[in-house]
Amino acid sequence: MVRFIVAVVLVAGLTACQTEDPPVVNLSTQNVNDTRIAKTLFGAAPVASAQMSEAIGGYARGCQAGAEQLDETGPTWQAMRLSRNRNWAQPETLDFVRDLSRFAATQDGWKGLYIGDLSQPRGGPMLTGHSSHQSGLDVDIWMLPPARLDLSVQEREQISSVSLRRAAGAFTNDRWTPQHEAVVRAAASDPRVARIFIFPGAKVAMCNSATGDRSWLNKVRPWWGHYAHIHVRLNCPDGDSGCTNQAPPPPGDGCADAQDWVDRILNPAPRAPDATPPEPRPELTMANLPGQCLAVMNAN
Repeated sequence: MVRFIVAVVLVAGLTACQTEDPPVVNLSTQNVNDTRIAKTLFGAAPVASAQMSEAIGGYARGCQAGAEQLDETGPTWQAMRLSRNRNWAQPETLDFVRDLSRFAATQDGWKGLYIGDLSQPRGGPMLTGHSSHQSGLDVDIWMLPPARLDLSVQEREQISSVSLRRAAGAFTNDRWTPQHEAVVRAAASDPRVARIFIFPGAKVAMCNSATGDRSWLNKVRPWWGHYAHIHVRLNCPDGDSGCTNQAPPPPGDGCADAQDWVDRILNPAPRAPDATPPEPRPELTMANLPGQCLAVMNAN
């Protein structure tokens, strides 16, 4: 808890102006004019809200109530970068992590999984890094096969995952193994999973090697980065009426789309000399999040 003293002080300061008995308001509209920067508030919260577990809003514009913390070390996993305090998620997400790590531990040379970022204690936008991971349903899984599961806190800050890409992500390198594909396939075959993000060359490699039932490939989607970890996104849990699912992937195995990504990497379109760089995204304010997120932020 020493790591979170600063965060506790920040939250105390942010909530000092709140009354003991806040007025009863419509949760859908209560923060419509709230221009406070959301990541400042959610990034300072050191613990989860004392509420019923619920994923709220979307993956890139939401929060989570009643989150649970993944144990720093389990029988078949270790949570990495503990100083970030991002090993919080919805119960379904933690169940998935435990299940997939048990499968990974059956693979030759793997003791289980190293788990990267899940979400902040109350979800919401992060101070640094991800634009998603806001509703407790996203998890980053390192592609470094764990040789041991007794890393110290300091070691978990210093160790890094391993890159599996070659040629800027157009191909896999010699670190990519059948065990990596087996872990991805197991994750994609789980009905709780909505989609998995990985670099294009890995998707094409799996398209070329997959035999039998190929339906799981539909959930594996190419995306920039994601060459040292996979990003697993779960569906909204049953009963979470305030949770917003991402649109399902297009029908089919997605292999042609992945090949298009590879082709564009190998033969990039020339950039116009007068092209205007994209405008930076504005910071999300509390008004940009579902109204329930203010209640999550103010809880206990």
